[in-house]
Amino acid sequence: MKKPDDVELARGYTVARYRRLEAAKDKKEIARLLNRRFTERYLAPMLAKQNVKHGFSVMAIACLMVEALESFRQGWSDTKNHSKAAFCSFFDAHVQFASFRGHAERFYYDVRCGILHQAETRRGWRICRKGPLFIPSERTVNATAFLRNLGRVLKAYCRDLVRNDWDSGSWKNCRKKMDAICKACIP
Repeated sequence: MKKPDDVELARGYTVARYRRLEAAKDKKEIARLLNRRFTERYLAPMLAKQNVKHGFSVMAIACLMVEALESFRQGWSDTKNHSKAAFCSFFDAHVQFASFRGHAERFYYDVRCGILHQAETRRGWRICRKGPLFIPSERTVNATAFLRNLGRVLKAYCRDLVRNDWDSGSWKNCRKKMDAICKACIP
């Protein structure tokens, strides 16, 4: 069994390495770690060229990423009792998802909860892989566009971390989440 410090948070980044980066206040390298972690786990597998890909799988991964990204932004150790709030605040915070404003709660229940708990969408919501990001009147979500926009949000988040002061709220929240991730490596 690996020691907790040897657990890889992303390719090339162990808990021990993260702790050294944190002690050195190396904003740029920690931002690289976060970018790599999200890209490896969420974006790359879904955006890679594959013969078979389904919008439902893409949206399941995208919903996991929304909650994870928002937990970094908010400084939550996990999203228990925060999941709905995560989607509402995420859509409100990012211009890439402005078309979902006013629809976040329904998206949460009918897409996120539907797909993750029942392997279906509810109330007529549809998932496709072409067209506009979101057509509110048709309740249609383009999973590919959704995931690409998540990539843009991730890049902006990491870029902002590098630019922000180490003692800023965004860094304090990021470190809280990273501490929770590191603690979860302890059996």
